[in-house]
Amino acid sequence: MDVGAMGSEAQKYLWEGAIPLQIHLHDSEVTTLPHPSPALVLAPRMGYLPLLLPLLKPHFSSTLPPGVDTIWFEYKGLPLKWYIPTGVLFDLLCAEQERPWNLTVHFRGYPGNILTPCEGEDSVKWSFINSLKEAAYIINGNCKNVMNMSQSDQVELWHSVLNGNMEAYQRVSSKLKLETVGDQYVAKPNSNLLKSQTNTSETDTGGPVKTGRIPVRLYVWSVSKDFDDLEDAPPIDSWDQISYVNRPVEICIEEGKLRCKCFTLRDAVKALLPELFMEKTLIADETSRVEHEEDPSEDEKNPINQEGVGETEDGCCPSDEVETKLKLVRIQGIEPKMEIPFSWVVKNLMNPEYFLHICVCIQKVPQGKQLSHDR
Repeated sequence: MDVGAMGSEAQKYLWEGAIPLQIHLHDSEVTTLPHPSPALVLAPRMGYLPLLLPLLKPHFSSTLPPGVDTIWFEYKGLPLKWYIPTGVLFDLLCAEQERPWNLTVHFRGYPGNILTPCEGEDSVKWSFINSLKEAAYIINGNCKNVMNMSQSDQVELWHSVLNGNMEAYQRVSSKLKLETVGDQYVAKPNSNLLKSQTNTSETDTGGPVKTGRIPVRLYVWSVSKDFDDLEDAPPIDSWDQISYVNRPVEICIEEGKLRCKCFTLRDAVKALLPELFMEKTLIADETSRVEHEEDPSEDEKNPINQEGVGETEDGCCPSDEVETKLKLVRIQGIEPKMEIPFSWVVKNLMNPEYFLHICVCIQKVPQGKQLSHDR
């Protein structure tokens, strides 16, 4: 199977992808005996949890207390952010993916101090449209095509997302002219890894260069506990444990080809989290050079002072420094190899609002302690 056909298959699987949910009504909202049975639902990966209301309300309506419905969900006590796609929430919060995913649903007591207000489908729709505008601005430098969509196209686009209709979505979204990385960059990736930007700029003297900007939302889960298996990873019990990076990845394009030959997923993550890829040997060499300079100033003694950098050659590091390890990269439920061409990832794994959502887990351990991968 060639790369193009494989990409089409990936898109098809993505649009058809669903997460099995077992949804329990919170005890505080149960007014009848016996307790209602949990609802079993297949939730589209690219959908949003509040859109499950038409399925869940009939199942639990007979036991709800009086009041106005405002649906929200929690997982192990953590209220779930409704504007994050369901698949991204699952990838982020379930390091060892559980099936079915056990969630608790509420129809009362909305936690406005934690979650932004959600007024049902309209709130979700406009959150999606606003994200689409943001992506268009990143890609084209403006969002005029999204702003100028006809009402009928806007309705068809939203319904294609609601119903998981890839063909209808592609038909409408093509009018927006939001080209990220073209087909030619997917079909013939070079097997060589990306050279450093410094070397590229010195050796590449070709024609005019333009930059492709890829909208990315990166969710970084930092863990201080050492663990070998994902099932031993500590749970996320607060959104404060998640760092949110909303920054585009730039790819240089020259004369109809990727200027950097093969820009990989590793290169993209490196661009977003450069501190994770600092080379220990470079740090050691720099430290050695400074130590041999005459009368160095205090600043010169520490040419690189950045949290998350590995140990120096002699292993002597301040006690408050940590060593970081990239434990997990997950996109659309997949844990891809870091050498995969980033263009393929963007073309086939981005969400309908044109953002690529990447979930990563990084482990931070004091430098005096050996990480599990070194054992």
